[in-house]
Amino acid sequence: MRRTNTFEVVPQSEQDEGVLRRLLDASASLWNQLTYDRRQQFFAGDTVWYCDGYYDEYVDVLGSATTQQVTRVNDAAWRSFFETVEETDQKVSPPGYWGNQADGRDLRTYIRNDAYTINWGECSRLEVPIGSQLKDEYGFSQFERLQVAVGGAPHWQGEQGRLHLTYDDVDETYRAHQPVTVTEVEQATPTGTDIAALDIGANVLVACTTSAGNQYWYSGQEPFRQFREATERIADAKAKLPEGRNTSKRIQRLYRKRSRRRDHAVNALLRDLVERLHDDGVETIYHGDLTGVLGEYWSVEANLKARTLWAHRQCLDQLANVCEEYGIEVASISEAWTSQTCPECGERERTRRHRETLTCPCGFEGHADLVASQTLLEQATNTAVRPTARPVRFQWDDHQWSPVEGDAVGPNE
Repeated sequence: MRRTNTFEVVPQSEQDEGVLRRLLDASASLWNQLTYDRRQQFFAGDTVWYCDGYYDEYVDVLGSATTQQVTRVNDAAWRSFFETVEETDQKVSPPGYWGNQADGRDLRTYIRNDAYTINWGECSRLEVPIGSQLKDEYGFSQFERLQVAVGGAPHWQGEQGRLHLTYDDVDETYRAHQPVTVTEVEQATPTGTDIAALDIGANVLVACTTSAGNQYWYSGQEPFRQFREATERIADAKAKLPEGRNTSKRIQRLYRKRSRRRDHAVNALLRDLVERLHDDGVETIYHGDLTGVLGEYWSVEANLKARTLWAHRQCLDQLANVCEEYGIEVASISEAWTSQTCPECGERERTRRHRETLTCPCGFEGHADLVASQTLLEQATNTAVRPTARPVRFQWDDHQWSPVEGDAVGPNE
């Protein structure tokens, strides 16, 4: 399986930063020139594959390996574009530029997997090749490579892939993204044969029921409070912009901070839940189709949470990644009517939902999201499920999800 290590690149001198910036800027220039020519040919109805002369123009700055890699990534982007056009009826835009005229080029590059070295230790460093022109300008010897310090440690071990180097002009930080192929031996194996179902929602981020009768739910109260607070700060900053401007570095930082805090909470949630389910002996997880999360909820507040807080595709991708680590299968199932169906009598037309509570004329009253996960599980297994333990509620404290001791499952958090 493929995983990615991300770490900071920290040039220790002005010369090192100057060389690194030249390397990334020349790569962006190569990409943009190649993309411009191909877009012109595409819109003119010509083939995009006859673009020559760029290797000789950039090889003295980038080196042969990096020049080839940037070109190959551009080739792959155009192949993917044409494949998507053939597979879908929707309008698809061709590959775009790295940056724009107003803000300048996005500094980034790709280094072939066998052309760079990362030495981890007390003084970890990254070594990348540079072209002969940069070597002459900055006094490098013929076979010398650029060496820059790196911060952090690799989370994944395995066969290294093509390195992606970027510069974040908002955080003013260089970063390296290293894909690695992790061997199957490092994956965990399921400890049982149980099944779980997840209902992904708004006020409750995730509600879960297992075939053994365990139930967990993760409150969205604190993550959404943080998200809404950040959104208000963004709106205030936009209101103070000069006429004619619609963004600033401060606003970009606020957007990034908002996304990172949300992603941190969701990623921590998924890992915490999957680890618990693995310990419970779960081998398969079903989740409700997330298109339901985008539907109409029972309140304006819930709709706002569902439409702004959730990064739906990213959530599912992360769930699949974590489950793959633990050898747990993931599958999707329709969640239509699951949060309106009474688990006692099966009624769904006359049930009533108010906030997190579902009530039924038969006398049933329970937590709607837990009911939805239970119904999903019953639909997936075609087997009746009865909770055997008190549901456990988890809340977020900016660092981890902690169970709330003595908490009752009721309509209000």
